[in-house]
Amino acid sequence: MTWMIYGASGYTGRLVADLAVDRGERPVLAGRDPAKVAAVAAPRGLPHRTFDLSDPEAVDAGLEGVDVVAHCAGPFSATSAAMVDGCLRNGVHYLDITGEIDVFEAVFARHEQARGAGSVLLPGAGFDVVPTDCLAAMVAAELPTATHLDLAFQASGGISGGTLKSALEGAALGGRARIDGEVRVVPMGWRRREVPFPSGPRRVTSLPWGDVSTAYRSTGIGNITTFAHLPGLDRAGARSSRLSQALMRTHVVQRLGKAAIGAVVRGPGLTARSRSWVEVYAEATDDSGRSVSAALIGPDTYDLTADSVLRAVNALQSEPPEPGAHTPSTAFGADFVRRLHGIRIIEPARR
Repeated sequence: MTWMIYGASGYTGRLVADLAVDRGERPVLAGRDPAKVAAVAAPRGLPHRTFDLSDPEAVDAGLEGVDVVAHCAGPFSATSAAMVDGCLRNGVHYLDITGEIDVFEAVFARHEQARGAGSVLLPGAGFDVVPTDCLAAMVAAELPTATHLDLAFQASGGISGGTLKSALEGAALGGRARIDGEVRVVPMGWRRREVPFPSGPRRVTSLPWGDVSTAYRSTGIGNITTFAHLPGLDRAGARSSRLSQALMRTHVVQRLGKAAIGAVVRGPGLTARSRSWVEVYAEATDDSGRSVSAALIGPDTYDLTADSVLRAVNALQSEPPEPGAHTPSTAFGADFVRRLHGIRIIEPARR
């Protein structure tokens, strides 16, 4: 079977391509810039194609003979819909590495179209949101009466330009949480709490994360808040949050910010990634005060993403779920995260 990495000249796309080669696979590399795609494909001896997502006919030609697309070209708010369109027209399975709530919601809204096309749509097949989604499904299975779900992470290491550009867009939207089954706008940092990560307790602050969308689809729990331990975030007040959000909304800040990111940020190198790690925590509670929690420790988030994408592609080729829009855990089960290299699970515990 033939699979494709679109956005192969980007930071994460190159990581996925390198890992694929290391594992003896030969994906088709693709993107919109012929020179950049060729520069990645040639030294790796991989086939390549170029097409612009704004041209549906070019997309259809580019997807000819392809069974699965790993879409790595962000920000996904600008690229996902066109690639999903192409995959549905051509009966191709789609996965991406987004963490953008609105992109998840848009993809999930196309569930029935995907069923009719015989395609699987799997947004969030990387660090956004495989570990959190699978942990959420684990604790929800242990506490079927759960009404609230908290998910938190902390990570070391650097960040890529694509991730920063998506974060810049997200900052303009403010905080989000799932409240009584609905995605609601809330102030950034509207909740703070202490989380018992495997390495020790940390103060975490709420921020919008893809699980506000995905965990609801995976667990049915109606109240979901996502948190992170980020230096300085816990000191940001509501007033400063509103001011920064208003500033981030301006076209000038978005344009200049993305230009600066593109010119300066290159993403962490191999040495930095080898020293990096991530911890994830999930806690489900019900109205009787019962709770179940679980945690995991994993490698650098970008290495985790590349590994997860390859394993998801392989699973879509060998054991595809029913056509439709899925989260990682609804596609492959909550134990999918256990397949990833370097993952250690702290099993669900009741309190």
